[in-house]
Amino acid sequence: MLNDAPLSDLFAWADPWLAPLFTAWGVPVSHLEVWAFALSLGMVLFNLRINPWAWPLAIVSSLLYGVLFARSRLYGEASLQLVFVALSCWGWWQWLWGRNQLNESLKPQALGRRGRWWALSAALLMWPLLGLLLDHATDSDVPYLDALPTSASLVGQWLLGRKYIENWSTWLMVNIVSMGLFGHKGLWLTVILYGLFAVLSVAGWQQWRRHVAPMPDRG
Repeated sequence: MLNDAPLSDLFAWADPWLAPLFTAWGVPVSHLEVWAFALSLGMVLFNLRINPWAWPLAIVSSLLYGVLFARSRLYGEASLQLVFVALSCWGWWQWLWGRNQLNESLKPQALGRRGRWWALSAALLMWPLLGLLLDHATDSDVPYLDALPTSASLVGQWLLGRKYIENWSTWLMVNIVSMGLFGHKGLWLTVILYGLFAVLSVAGWQQWRRHVAPMPDRG
């Protein structure tokens, strides 16, 4: 660190929004977490319907969660939200104007076997690299646990933007790991949200399977 002040102090301006709105099971829940919860849930419900309005909700909820996570010293998750904003702009464009390999408008599609291996390899490669960065460049107390869902989420967001059905299985893993991570930080409303996300990931897989247009498996 360049100085002794925690990196999270840069986000102290958001503390009024982090004041408790209510208490659930003895744990205070902030205004910021409630708004981020509601917008994120709406985003996933729109994704289930393959509705492009999911993307602007993703942008706003990512910005809110970015502040919340940074103040909680979850810097991997916080940085991920900024990446999500950029990827959500890209995904919004893809859903409105993107084309598949047949030069058709994007429809739900399946990765080939090679594509699945590339997606898995990318997530596994990014995980230790990002964990090492968080461990040495921030005051995170859970750098590698933070890095795992962060790395997989980047892959999941790309899959979602291109309407690959495998995004749902990726999000299922991300959501389960994230529940443990956020529980460790006492963000219990977010734990509930990610539990709902896990259930919706299964529902999304089933919903998209009805529309999936398989791509040729090249290996």
